[in-house]
Amino acid sequence: MTIRAVQAGDLPAINDIYNHYVRETSITFDYEPWSIERRQAWLQKLAENEDYYHVLVKENEHGQVIGFAYNSEFREKQAYKVSSEITIYLHPELRAKGLGSELFQALLDKMVASPISRAYSVITLPNPASLKLHEKFGFQQVGLLTDVGYKFDQYHSVAILEKTTL
Repeated sequence: MTIRAVQAGDLPAINDIYNHYVRETSITFDYEPWSIERRQAWLQKLAENEDYYHVLVKENEHGQVIGFAYNSEFREKQAYKVSSEITIYLHPELRAKGLGSELFQALLDKMVASPISRAYSVITLPNPASLKLHEKFGFQQVGLLTDVGYKFDQYHSVAILEKTTL
């Protein structure tokens, strides 16, 4: 399996993975699947800040994208530029099989060389696999937002995790 920087041709596979979670889970609070145009704008915004932000994909032995990870703007105010939010998604059939660890480590390695000093993840609960993955890499829960989201006719809480040194 290979981990590499994203290419424009990866966007349909990224969307397929992500849109599954939009349609089927509360892991993301998006209600509507992303269009390819929205995904292109997303990538362009991250590429404009490539010193700070990175998008990586994981391919299987056949060269198919089976997961992606990225870090992005934590909040839009300039003072937050030293902080970044991390996101990771794997193909739904491959979740909780340990495949996210290499992808996560590769992203953290990229971030070490950037001006980012703190990383955050916002995780919809319950999600023990994601919490375990983040804790493995030194993230600690620093916040809990109770019933902050509403999707699929129920309220959802989220944990905020932080890694203070990269």
